[in-house]
Amino acid sequence: METNGKTQKERKYFIDWLRIGLIISVYFFHVGMIFRPEEWHVNSAESFAFLDPIMSWLHLWRMPLLFLVSGVGTYYAIGHRTSWQYLKERFKRLYIPFSVGFFILVPVQVYIERIDQYSSLWDFYPHMFDGGPYPIGNISWHHLWFILYLFIISLLITPFLKYAKSKHFAEVKNKIINLVSKKMGLNWLLPVIFISQLILRQYFPRSTHALYNDWAYFTYYLLFFLSGFMLFTSDKVISALAAQRRSFFYQTLILTVLMFSFWVFDYGLPWQKYIYGAIQMGIALSCGLTAIGYFKTYFNKENRWRKLLNEAIYPFYLLHQPALVIVGYIVLQWQISYALQAVLIIMLSLISIFITYWFIIKRFNLLRFIFGMKVHTAKKAPVSKEKFIKA
Repeated sequence: METNGKTQKERKYFIDWLRIGLIISVYFFHVGMIFRPEEWHVNSAESFAFLDPIMSWLHLWRMPLLFLVSGVGTYYAIGHRTSWQYLKERFKRLYIPFSVGFFILVPVQVYIERIDQYSSLWDFYPHMFDGGPYPIGNISWHHLWFILYLFIISLLITPFLKYAKSKHFAEVKNKIINLVSKKMGLNWLLPVIFISQLILRQYFPRSTHALYNDWAYFTYYLLFFLSGFMLFTSDKVISALAAQRRSFFYQTLILTVLMFSFWVFDYGLPWQKYIYGAIQMGIALSCGLTAIGYFKTYFNKENRWRKLLNEAIYPFYLLHQPALVIVGYIVLQWQISYALQAVLIIMLSLISIFITYWFIIKRFNLLRFIFGMKVHTAKKAPVSKEKFIKA
């Protein structure tokens, strides 16, 4: 998830800041899920309907944009690596954190959801594969689905990495870049996205994050990833987008108004569900483009916090949902106002994540490796010339 392979002068700082902002938004989105009418891993006794439209809108574009940003990061992560070197790097950065999290971070969450059925967490562990896939059974990867999907995408693109460095690919890419760099030209991505979903959602209508029955949404995220990999690594595209950011912002506003009008009213139009779906996909793309344009304009700069946050944000993602589920389960039992519950859940979960990261994970190489961070290498002390001569 980290952008590598570029010199400090060339580094796209706005991509780092955008990634940081998106993962923080995932955290607050999951805080909202606790108080939303839709069932989540832990829920407050009373739900608040006003959260539904807000979170439905946020849900449309956060994860597609995060996949797009991951595509940009992957382009720079490849650098001069061979396909085999890239695959090994992805294995360390994605598969190992996913595997460890699957056995350590996720079972805690499933146990808390079904705490009445087991005497303790240790009693739950022998049953973590009972009943088949979640939510019926106990087998789940919960929030780690994002890491798994990125790893599978890495496997899919690896055979094509050599071609991606070829002259023919560069020619094809430049033609597409010239097209989408024109005024509102990035909207040409919409027909490709819509046609893929028109076909696949007939067979896989729901987003499940389970992979085996989630091929429509997997393809959806794959297309955003590939657009990031191919297009948003081009300075020409990014400069054009920054210049057109207000146009895409207005487009987002218009599509949002249309979406909520379709949500409230049934116009009786033929193909209404397809029109509604197309509007939602338009919002996903428009919001993402607007965010990139504004971040490029105002956040493409170094800051003393960027490096610190950029290193911490991946472990933060891995830890945030278990922290929210554990803290949420405890706080929701207290007889206090819902507003105070929300504040305490935010504060206590952030404190627990910070302590776990700063005082434990960050300090030990084994844990850094498990959580997808770079391992600190021991620096060899320089040999004194005087000592060498005497020897």
